[in-house]
Amino acid sequence: MAEIRVIGIRKRFGDTVALDGVDLFIPDGVIMAVVGPSGSGKTTLLRVIAGLETPDSGKVLFDDRDVTRLPSSVRNVGMVFQDLALFPHMTVLENVMFGLEARGFGRGESIRIAKEFLELLRLDGLERRYPHQLSGGQQQRVAIARALAPDPDVILLDEPFGSLDAKLKEELLWEIKKLWMKRKFTALHVTHDQAEAMSLAERLAVMRNGRIVREGSVDDVVMDPRDEFVARFLGANVIEMKEVKEGLYSLDNFSIDYKPGLQAIKVGFYPEDVELGPGIKVRIVASSRHRSGYRVIVEDEGRSQFELWLPSIPGNTFEMRPRRWFVLKG
Repeated sequence: MAEIRVIGIRKRFGDTVALDGVDLFIPDGVIMAVVGPSGSGKTTLLRVIAGLETPDSGKVLFDDRDVTRLPSSVRNVGMVFQDLALFPHMTVLENVMFGLEARGFGRGESIRIAKEFLELLRLDGLERRYPHQLSGGQQQRVAIARALAPDPDVILLDEPFGSLDAKLKEELLWEIKKLWMKRKFTALHVTHDQAEAMSLAERLAVMRNGRIVREGSVDDVVMDPRDEFVARFLGANVIEMKEVKEGLYSLDNFSIDYKPGLQAIKVGFYPEDVELGPGIKVRIVASSRHRSGYRVIVEDEGRSQFELWLPSIPGNTFEMRPRRWFVLKG
């Protein structure tokens, strides 16, 4: 496997700026997730790394090798897309063998390696089946086995789980995580699903308008988004608090100490990080029952709405306060 460096990548499509000076580092043996809304540039970034798009400027390095102008066929990348592109006329075994034989492995060695990955991904016994005879989850596993079998420098995952139901997606993400723990491959996972990204990746980058606006370990980005856009994209609530004394900011009965003289600050917190008790006065707008409690939309007295997760509903109006919170810019 290889470490990947993206340095100052810019890419335009006509008048549209897809990538605007992107820098990214993916350490060897690490899964990096890139998230962002539609049109943020995340798929274009993946395609530039794959060699499917040529940047207008900047560099892509695999270890210390400059691959910026090299075609995809010589970059030694494994790719899994939402459209799995399995060969319908080939069996499961033949699909996984395809990349191995294309890279010069002998037939016997290709069969051995392909069967090893099919076993790792719980597909042993399905070698003779064709793609149309498999479930959606099994097809995903075949595509992943095919990408990993030739031992590529990096695995590129472009929203490959978007069409799966929640339970199947959770199972497959866990299978990939277990496989990564055994093999320690380098991977870039592009998705719009924050929960999916956080369950699979060690590092996280958030994109907006062709730029990376926050990057770091998953824990660092989640617990300190820094930017209001990043916080909201990751599912945090954002409230504004006014300075009532020097360095003391309040909203209803919820107060915090922070830098003095800012007049107002924005504070973010996640729906699960709240407790009932003296704090922000809210009333329930909507609620739904879930296995572990209630998902509740509430409104404060300023008519700002945000989301909470509660073990029970205390009444139509109540007070709550964040257990954990972070101050935001922007």
